[in-house]
Amino acid sequence: MSDVRIRRITVGSMAENCYIVYREGMEGCLLVDPGDEGERICQTLQAMDLIPEVILLTHGHFDHIGAISQIRKSFPKVRIYAGELEKEVLESPAVNLSSMFGQPVSEKGDRWLEDGEEICPAGIPVKVLLTPGHTKGSVCYWLEGEGCLFSGDTLFADSLGRTDFPTGDTNGIICSIKEKLFVLPDRTQVYPGHGAYTDIGYEKKNNPVATYRG
Repeated sequence: MSDVRIRRITVGSMAENCYIVYREGMEGCLLVDPGDEGERICQTLQAMDLIPEVILLTHGHFDHIGAISQIRKSFPKVRIYAGELEKEVLESPAVNLSSMFGQPVSEKGDRWLEDGEEICPAGIPVKVLLTPGHTKGSVCYWLEGEGCLFSGDTLFADSLGRTDFPTGDTNGIICSIKEKLFVLPDRTQVYPGHGAYTDIGYEKKNNPVATYRG
């Protein structure tokens, strides 16, 4: 049985799912998409005796990056990883939509990830899957050994991410889901950026993308 654990914290006005991923008995952990309520996330980490080594961003929209500055204050050694094509979204308040909500946010990545790259933050093997569509540099993170996928705003339960924001592409997101995600094992548990958990097998049968003929 795996010793990797995943804890979800749903944060902010957009009810965004932030995930803490860690190995039992280890101090280091990784965070996926800390979108808001930075103080709450930090308090949770401290209560769990965890120190985030890396923040993995599926994309750069404000509701997925809004807690980074607070986390960096509490954990100054944490590093920010994002897809190599997401730099503009991450850094531009106009493109990451934060200026639209009156609280401009701009963040800089420490490492830009390539499609297919394999990394091992906090001792947890992760494969990067480039999945453009919701944004041009959106990525998903596949933990093959754990049978799980962090899908950001690319794939949701019974749905998919919006494509009417800057750098979005409808055909792109459909191709990403079909060619990058639906080829994963059916039992792969999907941890999305919003909403309920799902799995690849269910989505292949029930998601609107499955029957799309574009």
